[in-house]
Amino acid sequence: MMQNPQILAALQERLDGLNGSPSGYMESLPKVVKRRVNALKNLQVKCAHIEAKFYEEVHELERKYAALYQPLFDKRSDIVKATYEPTDEECEWKADEEQELTDEMKEKAKVEDEKKDEEKEDPKGIPEFWLTVFKNVDLLSDMLQEHDEPILKHLQDIKVYFSDPGQPMSFTLEFHFEANEFFTNTVLTKTYKMRSEPDESDPFSFDGPEIMSCTGCTIDWVKGKNVTLKTIKKKQKHKGRGTVRTVTKTVPNDSFFNFFTPPEVKTYLACLQDEDSEAVLAADFEIGHFIRERIVPRAVLYFTGEAIEDDDDDVSVETRI
Repeated sequence: MMQNPQILAALQERLDGLNGSPSGYMESLPKVVKRRVNALKNLQVKCAHIEAKFYEEVHELERKYAALYQPLFDKRSDIVKATYEPTDEECEWKADEEQELTDEMKEKAKVEDEKKDEEKEDPKGIPEFWLTVFKNVDLLSDMLQEHDEPILKHLQDIKVYFSDPGQPMSFTLEFHFEANEFFTNTVLTKTYKMRSEPDESDPFSFDGPEIMSCTGCTIDWVKGKNVTLKTIKKKQKHKGRGTVRTVTKTVPNDSFFNFFTPPEVKTYLACLQDEDSEAVLAADFEIGHFIRERIVPRAVLYFTGEAIEDDDDDVSVETRI
């Protein structure tokens, strides 16, 4: 195909003068073309509003299906905390490695398992279920401190609740604990409020629901058991007399339970103007979203480690793509 050298030269001259700047390229376009591009941008804004409605309907579907999942999650919780013992039929599971085992090998494995069970104290339910889940997930294990683990052994269930129809978009995570020596709460909550609408001042930045704020709860710690605070001793020298005294001070301490005391953000716009607040809020939302989307629906697979292998496979596929 023959190309007009004059046209190519004109295009090259224009590109050379733009230095790769998209805005510079737009400025270089003829007025009539820029006018048409503006029409396309107006169409894009309408697309963003349709996309926002799509995500609102997705939220409604999540709420609808959450009600269908909940009886199964409740039964999972009953098994974990030993208020329900599953039947032999419910416990039947053919793992991949067992598929090729002979009947004789299966019987031998069964006898060995029974012997191990006899040697151990009979455990109730599935001990440390949620603690194990947390420790198996990097995003959550990074938040865990050694002093958090004895408390999380008492965690019996995590539930997700979506906002009611017609209410602003939000979801709440409920962490249910059995009675323990650390705090008197039976439930700790974290609520995330979102919006699904393009920003009028920047509609092209819309990329699905965005976090507006998050609200934690007050933990009623037993005296001396608050792991989110620590006491330090510091020596101070008196300027005039030269004497030294020891001062005791209470300071914040790293803990998973800081998750229930999120940073205060007066408005979303104020957060965007503060890069540190924006980063903290984004990280907090990532954790809450991961618990909602992955941990609660697939808890047993994170307990066994199978979900972690699947996540690694997903990352490998994305990297290859």
